[in-house]
Amino acid sequence: MFKHTRAFSGFSVDDIKKAEHFYGKILGLSYSEGYRQLHLHLVTGANIFIYPKPDHRPASYTVLNFPVNDIMRAMSELKTHGIHFESYNEPSLKTDEHGLYRSTSTGACLAWFKDPAGNLLSLVQER
Repeated sequence: MFKHTRAFSGFSVDDIKKAEHFYGKILGLSYSEGYRQLHLHLVTGANIFIYPKPDHRPASYTVLNFPVNDIMRAMSELKTHGIHFESYNEPSLKTDEHGLYRSTSTGACLAWFKDPAGNLLSLVQER
């Protein structure tokens, strides 16, 4: 039924102007805006819909993952923009002093950070 649909994903924020600055200026993503909404245009051809919600609550899961070739370099650059990386100390998820998680099973490295609305995003460097 939906085999050929152009499905897209979306999430809410509490302030669309802050989201526009964050995603467009800090992260450097292409976007369009209209009717107080943002449409992120990813190089994969996917589009992400960001909409304002008065009673917004941040997602408790990762809403966007950004593959990078050099995670430490990407983290360093984001830190120059005031981005803070999350720390985890759970049995199955422990980050180091930089906020970096190294998967022992896949060899991938991940680091999580939040957008201005508190939604969780990640950097991912494959093995």
